[in-house]
Amino acid sequence: MSNISRYRLVCTLSFGDIYGQIIVWLIVIFISLAAALALMGASKPIYALSVVGLILVLTLPFLLFAFVTTLLNHIEITSVDPAASRNLTPTSTNAPSQRPAQAAG
Repeated sequence: MSNISRYRLVCTLSFGDIYGQIIVWLIVIFISLAAALALMGASKPIYALSVVGLILVLTLPFLLFAFVTTLLNHIEITSVDPAASRNLTPTSTNAPSQRPAQAAG
């Protein structure tokens, strides 16, 4: 268990990283609602509800997968030198470094 103190976990995820995914998913939801309203107007309410349910059930796993992979791509594990970490003040160890996201390559 003492080996864990040699590493530091930092999450660099910001709202801007997932903003596009949320927008795309909202567009999909609005399109499905438009299709449901069109089917509701065609006097087929069972089909309308099933279309909305089917689209929600099919898109939620993809949205969850996108969020989780984006989160995992923004977790950084860095090794910390024990000698250097003793010299740090407690306030400097709590503040994560803020820098722009970079593409992995």
